[in-house]
Amino acid sequence: MEILNIKKKKNGEYQITLSNQTILSVYAETIIKYNLLANKKFDEKYWQEIINFNNEYKAYYEAIKYLNVKLRTKKEIVAKLEKNGYLKSTIANVIAKLEQQNYINDELYIKSFIADQINLTLNGPQKIKRTLQNLGFNMNLIAQYLEEYSNDLWQEKIRKIINKKIKANHNLSKISLINKIKINLLNLGYSQDLINKGLQDIEILDDYNALEKEYQKELRKLSRKYKDKELETKLKYNLYKKGFSLEKIERVMYNE
Repeated sequence: MEILNIKKKKNGEYQITLSNQTILSVYAETIIKYNLLANKKFDEKYWQEIINFNNEYKAYYEAIKYLNVKLRTKKEIVAKLEKNGYLKSTIANVIAKLEQQNYINDELYIKSFIADQINLTLNGPQKIKRTLQNLGFNMNLIAQYLEEYSNDLWQEKIRKIINKKIKANHNLSKISLINKIKINLLNLGYSQDLINKGLQDIEILDDYNALEKEYQKELRKLSRKYKDKELETKLKYNLYKKGFSLEKIERVMYNE
């Protein structure tokens, strides 16, 4: 095979046209390494080596472009390059080069991720840990950086979440409200110990204001359809379902 023409493209790559009419876009690094010039001749084996080298640079630049958007994990970059059809050997070489140039840095990623989660989300340590584990990071390394944050920080986040939930759920009984808060905090990744400590430090007022409001609301709704004893039974049942005790329900209903 022989190179008939080399033409520089606008994106910085070069277009090579061979004597068999094959056209390939290559990077400057490929041109330099293989001293590609017009009229240069070579065999199929040498041409395949050029293609493989150029594909590696193509994969490398795709990875750099992917990293320019935000920090990425090794797992994410490998998945991206696999999706784009690169050989495992090519991907391994690209990953090694990125690690050598510090584009892939597990410690930096973990530290930045934890800081962002703390500053920008309500997520707790367990959820942060699970997310990082799913991204392929070492458990010990994750634990090491999470331990840099004290329980006081997590308790402060819990207090803010609890206060927000209290303000947004005036219609719930104390029991229902506490259960809702616990479920929410568990889903956000806080441990049972942290949650219990947070609830101890927050004063949740008695049910009566909430119960009175819910009683009036249920009374207006149910009195359109039920009367007397049936209305009374339905009221007790609906309020009990919302977490209020029968004792308190009867006090409100009978003005005791």
